[in-house]
Amino acid sequence: MSQSTTVSHTHSAPQFPARLGSWLKSAQYPLIGIVVLLALWWFGGWLIANNPDTQAFAAFAPGPTFEALGYLISSGSLWGTIGSSLYRILTGLFWGVVIGVPVGVVIGYFAQAMQVSNLPFQFLRMISPLAWMPIAVLAFETWDAAIIFLIVMASVWPIIFSTAHGVKRIDPNWFKVARNLGASGWQMLHRIIMPAIMMDVMAGIRLAVGVAWVVLVPAEYLGVTSGLGYAINDARDTLEYDTLAAVVIVIGVIGYGLDWVCARLLQRFNWHVE
Repeated sequence: MSQSTTVSHTHSAPQFPARLGSWLKSAQYPLIGIVVLLALWWFGGWLIANNPDTQAFAAFAPGPTFEALGYLISSGSLWGTIGSSLYRILTGLFWGVVIGVPVGVVIGYFAQAMQVSNLPFQFLRMISPLAWMPIAVLAFETWDAAIIFLIVMASVWPIIFSTAHGVKRIDPNWFKVARNLGASGWQMLHRIIMPAIMMDVMAGIRLAVGVAWVVLVPAEYLGVTSGLGYAINDARDTLEYDTLAAVVIVIGVIGYGLDWVCARLLQRFNWHVE
């Protein structure tokens, strides 16, 4: 037993340096991109600080921004702001999925449903979600509900059309075989349609997250007193440009994190990836 343990340990020992080297190799280009971005940001801040007409905005530079970001994190004031925004976007995305996936399945499976709904859906899809803001204010009792409605209007269309596209790509022979075997409608949905379209659904959700996250910030200008959009608006009104830039960084980091999660889920449901 001790000999096998020693052999196993010997085989596993070289794996860590190999994995570390592979990770460093894959990370070198993203790191170069980040360094270039920071260099351009620093150069832009230097130009602003050395121009008499723009010196008032010198706090946008990396140094003051990261200092303000450190203060926001250490003071704990940032976490409530992030929590409010995440609650709104996750709730909006939840309802976008609850509405978008069933509607997408119906219009993808029934050709008549697609013919009837395609024109009005395409028309509604091209309306900016923020254009619904006056209607949202009138229709909902709270600001949170109005913002969630705007996020739903931003996220539901990519999910609907991506789901419908996935259903239309399913081989019709699968349905014939299922019917011949006596499958019910629920069994076809559960055993054939949903597994086959999960990759398309996740692709639609990933697109929806990007659109919804962009819409969230201006939507949070809408009378609320919490959230990342409110924090940007408040920092602008109080001329705290370092705080404003710090919140912008937080928005980018969280948005990237949400997209990363969606990308991993997309890989999970990609049947071509082993």
